[in-house]
Amino acid sequence: QVMLQESGPGLVKPSQTLSLTCTVSNGSITANYYYWSWIRQFPGKGLEWMGAIAYSGSTFYSPSLKSRTSISMDTSKNQFTLHLSSVTPEDIAVYYCARDPGWAVSGDSWGQGTQVTVSS
Repeated sequence: QVMLQESGPGLVKPSQTLSLTCTVSNGSITANYYYWSWIRQFPGKGLEWMGAIAYSGSTFYSPSLKSRTSISMDTSKNQFTLHLSSVTPEDIAVYYCARDPGWAVSGDSWGQGTQVTVSS
């Protein structure tokens, strides 16, 4: 079955850009009709959907994060990447990538998650 793995820095400095990459195995990120999402979990709180990129390359973002979020895909590497700019300690969370079977459908496969800390 499909597997997802997050990678990237565990520590970023305030005001910098966080870049996290999700590598997908045993499945193509261009396969109809999947969406590939980034979700984060704040300490002691629930999940927040950040955005997604579709099999077609179309992107969608949470309104609260749209101004500083970008998601791209590299089909040759079967990866998609999150860029979150101007980070602050409010962005400290565990970040997950996930596969969604369709638009507005919750993920059926998740990465293990990666802890991101924002500190100078």
